[in-house]
Amino acid sequence: MPGKIFITGANGQLGRDLVHELTGRGIECVASDIQEKFAGDEACVYVPLDITDYGPVSSAMKEAGCQRVIHCAAWTAVDAAEDDTNRPKVYAVNATGTDNIARACAETGSAMTYISTDYVFGGTGTRPWLPDDTSYSPLNYYGETKLLGELSVRKYLRDFFIVRIAWVFGKNGNNFVRTMLKLARTHDTLRVVNDQVGTPTYTPDLARLLADMNMTDKFGVYHATNEGGYISWYDFAREIFAQAGVSVNVIPVTTAEYGLSKAKRPYNSRLDKSKLRESGFEPLPDWRDALRRYLAEYESD
Repeated sequence: MPGKIFITGANGQLGRDLVHELTGRGIECVASDIQEKFAGDEACVYVPLDITDYGPVSSAMKEAGCQRVIHCAAWTAVDAAEDDTNRPKVYAVNATGTDNIARACAETGSAMTYISTDYVFGGTGTRPWLPDDTSYSPLNYYGETKLLGELSVRKYLRDFFIVRIAWVFGKNGNNFVRTMLKLARTHDTLRVVNDQVGTPTYTPDLARLLADMNMTDKFGVYHATNEGGYISWYDFAREIFAQAGVSVNVIPVTTAEYGLSKAKRPYNSRLDKSKLRESGFEPLPDWRDALRRYLAEYESD
């Protein structure tokens, strides 16, 4: 069992749930993010940190003395990443920032977990992407910078987890579920894309898996979304409204018909997760069950 675990992006949607999961297991955490204060209520050491500056990153990780680092910090606003004014910031966080974390891990002898994305692939075809596929072809700038992060992890480290996820939702951030429920308050009809296919990832379930992984040395590249099969965003929206008891007319449209996104999106976000079971890790629960648990928390806000 590792000692302390260092978490970047601890104020984010996944980071918050990860701190909660680890502290709930009695594991000492050093949480970090760009903000001055930690947004959660858990008892942990918090270090304000700009991951785009190597000096402070190296110093913070040396001082923390953690054996494991879970790197959740990222620019995740996919459409905003396409703006020329934002691109330097996106690169600084996703590429340079990850490179800094990986270098510091190599310097301190820490194993690293990097949260990556299905967007490193081109999203063509219908075959689920395997963890060891190398046919990278990101469609947008966000995907390009996340792939650069993967390459940095591989460059500096031998002991690492690269965990690719997709369609993320959780209590502590903006996500598709929250957006659908908000739009349903002011619209009786919604158009939702039905030719992009994948599976949602619920952050508390992912946090549990990341904690489980970091209790082991079964390093490598993994795919981790919830179970329950592959669906379209249209399918997801219909299930959201059915479970929430919301009456709204959902119209399926193609990506071309929808036509509102600045960033290109992959049609095929299917991720093969069989490596999790093969390595002895418990898969994430069915996405429908995850949605039920999310809605119970959402309604209690």
